Amino acid sequence: MRTVDAAGVGIGDEHPPRIMGVLNVSKESPYDPSVFDDPGEAAAYVDEELIGEGADIVDVGLESANKRFEVLSAEEELERLDTAVETLESVSGDAVFSIETRYHEVAAAALDRGYDMVNDICGFADPEMPRVCAEHDVAVGKMASPPDLTRPGAVEDVDDIYDALGRNGLTDKTIVDPAFGGWSEDKTLADDRQTFRRLREFRGLGHPILVSINRKNFLRDLAGRSTDEALPVSLAATSMAVERGAHVIRTHDVAETRDAALIGAEFARGRVRESGDVDVEELDVTTPREAERHLDRIAADGVVGADAADATAASRDAVVRVFEVTGLSDGDVGALSVAAAGAGATVVSGAAEAGAGGRSALVFGTPRALADLDAGDGGTDALVAALETVGSAVR
Repeated sequence: MRTVDAAGVGIGDEHPPRIMGVLNVSKESPYDPSVFDDPGEAAAYVDEELIGEGADIVDVGLESANKRFEVLSAEEELERLDTAVETLESVSGDAVFSIETRYHEVAAAALDRGYDMVNDICGFADPEMPRVCAEHDVAVGKMASPPDLTRPGAVEDVDDIYDALGRNGLTDKTIVDPAFGGWSEDKTLADDRQTFRRLREFRGLGHPILVSINRKNFLRDLAGRSTDEALPVSLAATSMAVERGAHVIRTHDVAETRDAALIGAEFARGRVRESGDVDVEELDVTTPREAERHLDRIAADGVVGADAADATAASRDAVVRVFEVTGLSDGDVGALSVAAAGAGATVVSGAAEAGAGGRSALVFGTPRALADLDAGDGGTDALVAALETVGSAVR
């Protein structure tokens, strides 16, 4: 996993989760507490409510990306840049300042006037954006989007989101954002939930991950909460996102989100990392699909072992799953053990307990091995059905 230096703030696995507080200088933005058009008032808010509460990064938006509003042109965004720059100049606290824009001209102007980072909500739909960010040697957030400057975040399927993040490349300092939220009419709450479930897959891009999930519909709908009531669900999701590999959390609720992120980081899976002439990093892989993303990243072409024909097949050997099977007869245990030996899985059985209705066994192995379990003629119909259940679960 690449570490990104954002104006001296490290972002990546070897650093604590970073909090990106939000400031809007756009009157149409929907969340009133963060909206200002007076630089002095905006600076006071940044010092007290963002940096003062623990924000590492301040993300300044020049327009609302809400699909209900007309998209501003680059010229119209540039007209609002003075307020954003005067705010930066009036802030006394220390933070990385990020400009949120879709246009390379706006990004370049902001960087030339003191901004440290870019948050591109259109995911390099402007093909000049990566060049500008690379030439200024700055971190850039890249939100998954179609190649259309008028449709930020309008990607629904997880696989399409992943592909969108790779479109037009990644700079050395890119931070990827899978675009949670109702960015298009076609995007559903179920789409966002599926993306969140599969968040670890985005680690396969090899770059730090930014998530913007604060009070989002796909969370608050689960608990039946309004936006004003949605802080608890946001905090629960924040801890989960960090545990699943997110590195930057964008939020309006800085202090609370910081605490939730620290909890997620503390209980994330421990992994081995050693640097030397040959570096070693243990990857955070829990599903074959996650493994396949990493295989794609390294352009795997020499897949060896386990009769692996390609990266997709090899990914099925990357994780181990465990099932408990109960109610087994002695004959079933024997048949299960034979089936496991033939498939490359492992069975550990226990003694029958009085009144338990049979014996129990733990079956563990790779998805490939478990899918190949076959009791043949030696198992009862009940065992055959149980192995079909196991096979269906791992395919």
